[in-house]
Amino acid sequence: MRYRRAGIPGASYFFTVNLAERSRTLLVDYADVLRTVIREVQSRHPFHIDAMVVLPDHLHAIWTLPDNDKDFSTRWMLIKSGFSRRLPADEGRNSSRITKGERGIWQRRFWEHLVRDEEDYERHVNYIHYNPVKHGYVAKPVDWLHSSIHRFMTEGIVSTDWAAGNQDEDSNKYGER
Repeated sequence: MRYRRAGIPGASYFFTVNLAERSRTLLVDYADVLRTVIREVQSRHPFHIDAMVVLPDHLHAIWTLPDNDKDFSTRWMLIKSGFSRRLPADEGRNSSRITKGERGIWQRRFWEHLVRDEEDYERHVNYIHYNPVKHGYVAKPVDWLHSSIHRFMTEGIVSTDWAAGNQDEDSNKYGER
């Protein structure tokens, strides 16, 4: 795994980022747009995506930042705004968002967690890859298209039958909360 010791600049972080309207499916409907925007932001503000899963209404990711950099907030702001600008303006917006000229696609905030050590890193990677099963989208992590688990399989880090066993047992084994 690529876990880097938490020293803030150059650290690894786990993120959860949600759509404002959790009933929408924009992240999978426009997965190619999201992928393009992320690559554009990475080219200007480098970071490594260690693991990621994109679900219809939210995503989870682990990023490792460059050694001299701790600014994940700017990266998320650029990703969220770049994605929003490329979508049709058909979402609901409250008066606060209208006054501020904001789109209503994303929740304003996101959740981040500084990865503490190798065990914490592995637990969060497993959580990311198991998340589509947890939400009932697929029976096995490998069946979810929008997941870094496919890269992990290609690199031989996990097998194609990873977490394909008993779901009750797996939910504890793979860091479900």
